[in-house]
Amino acid sequence: MAIDLILSRHPLTDVVSLPQTVFLLTLLAVANSASTIAFGLDKLMSIKGGWRIPESTLLAIAFFGPFGAYAGMLLFRHKTLKPKFLLVPVFLIAQLCLLAYAFLA
Repeated sequence: MAIDLILSRHPLTDVVSLPQTVFLLTLLAVANSASTIAFGLDKLMSIKGGWRIPESTLLAIAFFGPFGAYAGMLLFRHKTLKPKFLLVPVFLIAQLCLLAYAFLA
């Protein structure tokens, strides 16, 4: 009973239900982890001279996991000077706006 009252007044439950919130946050965590790993692997392969992940694939991964992609770019110092990778902070801001709208509207 008390939990129902707390959840009914919780701002997240007005727009997105609790199971949907958990699912969305888990999905974002997986996507961002995958993008960090992808940028790290590509940097490792660039050092070793091995097979590389195509830039279009890295950008597609960054679209779904921009926080991890941006962290990977900074952490591994990878693709930071390429002009097309200036889209990653744009993806990050767009995803922040969408999340803010979904959870705070």
